[in-house]
Amino acid sequence: MLTPIAILLGILGAAWGFVADRIGARWPAHDDGSVRSIDWRTPVAVVTGALALGGLTARFAEPVPAAVFGAYLVALVLLLATDLDQRLLPDVITLPAIPLALVFDLLGLNPLVPPGVLPIAIVVAIAVPGLMYLISIPFGAGAFGQGDVKLLVSVGLLAGPFRMFSGVVYGALLAGVVIVALLALRRITLKSYIPFGPFLIFGAVWAILAIP
Repeated sequence: MLTPIAILLGILGAAWGFVADRIGARWPAHDDGSVRSIDWRTPVAVVTGALALGGLTARFAEPVPAAVFGAYLVALVLLLATDLDQRLLPDVITLPAIPLALVFDLLGLNPLVPPGVLPIAIVVAIAVPGLMYLISIPFGAGAFGQGDVKLLVSVGLLAGPFRMFSGVVYGALLAGVVIVALLALRRITLKSYIPFGPFLIFGAVWAILAIP
């Protein structure tokens, strides 16, 4: 719903997406000290930020869940920017999100993970990314990194097992479409490295805001 508050949050989200892109271009610092200029990654972060925060109030009516998920979506946009620029999901963002998400659940404040679902959510949040990491090992380093594992643990704790699984599926489908398109356009080859983190983040945003 395009309410005034949703529009305002969408504008703030777009602004944060731009700031996150500029942070991702500088932090963590590149080995050569370079700073990427504005390019295609900038509008991706801007649009993601606008949609993420713009859809917040339509999903969460209560102020506490809206604030917590709003902060998490802000973090996801920054992770998107750093992964697009540096193929990195910094521990300083992914690791604190895990205990904070668990506390939020234990306090019974998370509308997406009711107390009765919490034990299953904890098991799935650990087991699914761990299994995905083990399966990815034969495909070589970087196929599914430890940063992706840490990201998915917090997604599972906040979104719940079904939404996390759905987000992974949507992210994988989006990754497939993008990779096929880039191959067709000859922008990449079969040997090119494509970070999976951004697709997981798109899937997580979709799962949190759109899946009932």
